[in-house]
Amino acid sequence: MAKYTRIEVINKIIDSGMVPLFYHSDIEVAKNVLKACYRGGSRLLEFTNRGDFAIEIFKNLNKFAHQELPGMILGVGSVTNSSSASQYILAGANFVITPVFRKDIAKICNRRKVLWSAGCGSLSEISKAEEMGCELIKLFPGNIYGPEFVKAIKGPQPWTSIMPTGGVTTSKENLKDWFDSGVSCVGIGSKLISKSILIDKDYKVLEEKVKETLKLIQEIRKSLS
Repeated sequence: MAKYTRIEVINKIIDSGMVPLFYHSDIEVAKNVLKACYRGGSRLLEFTNRGDFAIEIFKNLNKFAHQELPGMILGVGSVTNSSSASQYILAGANFVITPVFRKDIAKICNRRKVLWSAGCGSLSEISKAEEMGCELIKLFPGNIYGPEFVKAIKGPQPWTSIMPTGGVTTSKENLKDWFDSGVSCVGIGSKLISKSILIDKDYKVLEEKVKETLKLIQEIRKSLS
């Protein structure tokens, strides 16, 4: 079961401003990536449900986090049905992120009081998700919608919390555009945990990149306040 409450998780996500996204079929690579993110200051990681036996990797990774990385909040992304959501919740997922809005996933997560974030692409979808208790809206793919979409949504619904993923980079310009538009946080995948880092197994580079990005986000937020 989840180690952290949905309130603890959403507070940590908003406070941090960034959720790293990652999948790898090799558990040792996954552990090293998780450690690098942790050492870089991140206390969040979304393990994406994208490969064969991903649930087995997640189970081992979550056990590792519990034993070796105190305070690390591990969740799952790319969940598209309630069956998968249930399996990951039983494996200890602290949050569930979906690319689409599905009521069956919402109900499963709400029953167990696990934070869930639905992928939405319109104001109507966002409103329906929020009616079902969604605290954080996932905007995917972020590069297609862009910061202007967020600004438009925040006009009539300033209470809506949005996390864009897909196309979000670690550059100051890109991050400033997103946070200036009113996002609560960003999800970053390959632009943070790049293929070259994984191929070279240069986890120190990843650690520094995480540290620099988190610092940059805090600086941007401070300049906008």
